[in-house]
Amino acid sequence: MRSLRAAQTFRSLLSARPLHGAASPAAAAAAAGSRWCAPLVPPPRLPPPSPRVMPAGVAGAVSFSLTFATVAAAEAKAKERPPTDLLPQNVVLYQYQACPFCNKVRAFLDYHDIPYKVVEVNPLSKKEIKWSDYKKVPILTVDGEQLVDSSGYNVLLFCPFYITVVANPMFFFPYVLNNEFLLHFCDLFLADIINILQRRIRPDDELTNEEEAKWRRWVDEHLVHMLSPNIYRTTSEALESFDYIAQHGNFSFTERFAVKYAGAAAMYMVSKKLKKKYNITDERASLYDAANTWVEALNGREFLGGSKPNLADLAVFGVLRPIRYLRAGKDMVENTQIGEWYQRMENAVGEPSRIQE
Repeated sequence: MRSLRAAQTFRSLLSARPLHGAASPAAAAAAAGSRWCAPLVPPPRLPPPSPRVMPAGVAGAVSFSLTFATVAAAEAKAKERPPTDLLPQNVVLYQYQACPFCNKVRAFLDYHDIPYKVVEVNPLSKKEIKWSDYKKVPILTVDGEQLVDSSGYNVLLFCPFYITVVANPMFFFPYVLNNEFLLHFCDLFLADIINILQRRIRPDDELTNEEEAKWRRWVDEHLVHMLSPNIYRTTSEALESFDYIAQHGNFSFTERFAVKYAGAAAMYMVSKKLKKKYNITDERASLYDAANTWVEALNGREFLGGSKPNLADLAVFGVLRPIRYLRAGKDMVENTQIGEWYQRMENAVGEPSRIQE
């Protein structure tokens, strides 16, 4: 009798629910022997792969391809590199970093992806261009040949202690005679370096059209004269401008100090004379008017040249580039509609093609 009760008690303990999550001996025994005697249960079916889900390897390859294609397409749009047989091989630009006319040449070289070296000229000694009879910048040597800019108005706005204006009587002929031949002839005087380069790398293209020539003249005749009164408008802005010039120019340590403070003081005074000379009553308003005039000339186009920049676009961009991140340039972008065009130009011109030495 006692044996029967003991057996029943043992069976009840085996079937009792485990406490505190401990596995019951029966469950443990079942788990221990399940791989030998438990019935085979097929694994649950996984849902079929979505047609939108791509294997990781393929996705990576496609992503790389798309990225490469996007970069290549952007680069193709941004650069207008000339054919290899027309590409100049040895180009050296003698310049002042902040000079707007030098920046016009650099914008052309960068846009056309023409590799070039830069020699920064000391505007006090000009020892870097003593070899040349032409004593102003920019000077460009192309495969050993010297090209100079004999613009109708060649204004050294950013030279620390003086401004030089060279007037060419031929400049006024297109307005007086309205003759297409004279217009193109005059245009050769307005931008010799760029015109000569353009003819060399694009010999089959028309050099310029009437609209393009008009706005290239406007840059030299009007836009450049808005810069000095604005960047030297106050003593603090003059110091800001000459700090940029001193940092990027070719100066010794002592020259850098003298240029920053003496140059800023001198150009602050000169800017007041220029303001009077060009009948400017409000410096910022004149700069904003010039920027808005350019935007109106675009007439809804991405560039004056249409879907890509022409020589007038490059001229305006080059002249504005030295002031873009000075206070005057920031104010111009914030208070006019020129910012979107300028950004498109930055994208189109792309990275500098300057050869770093």
